[in-house]
Amino acid sequence: MRTLLDSIGFMGRRDFVDDPSAPAANSVVPSVVAIVRRHNGSILLIHKTDNDLWALPGGGHEIGESIAETVVREVREETGYDVEVETITGTYTNPHHVMAYDDGEVRQQFSIAFRAKLIGGKARTSKESSEVRWVRPEDLERLNMHPSMRLRIQHALENRDAPFIG
Repeated sequence: MRTLLDSIGFMGRRDFVDDPSAPAANSVVPSVVAIVRRHNGSILLIHKTDNDLWALPGGGHEIGESIAETVVREVREETGYDVEVETITGTYTNPHHVMAYDDGEVRQQFSIAFRAKLIGGKARTSKESSEVRWVRPEDLERLNMHPSMRLRIQHALENRDAPFIG
């Protein structure tokens, strides 16, 4: 059953979740997101330029780097902050969640969520992030965010004994 947020699109990317009209996936790219928190509990978020939604910083794994290096690189590129990876909080591989890009790529979701510690840097935006913001967990509901991103944050905040596998 589709909901209002099942198909979201903006400037180059459209997300489909449990949508029978979704195009078939033609690629899988391992990607990461980072849950970075300040001492006051606020969470590092970006306002994405490709879909006009708030999200955790992250992106695709590249040849020649470890997955931890991917986390560090993506956070630095999108936010200006330096982080150190602490642990995995979950894996997200829903084959019924695809992202269709303007160039014809239709990517099946494959994301690993990591908790990371802030170690330095200064906030700045990038071509992928129009805004970088620290958000208190109680203020998350006010932000326009894809449900799959909310799920990653929820799982990370639960301090589970083991990562979510899904």
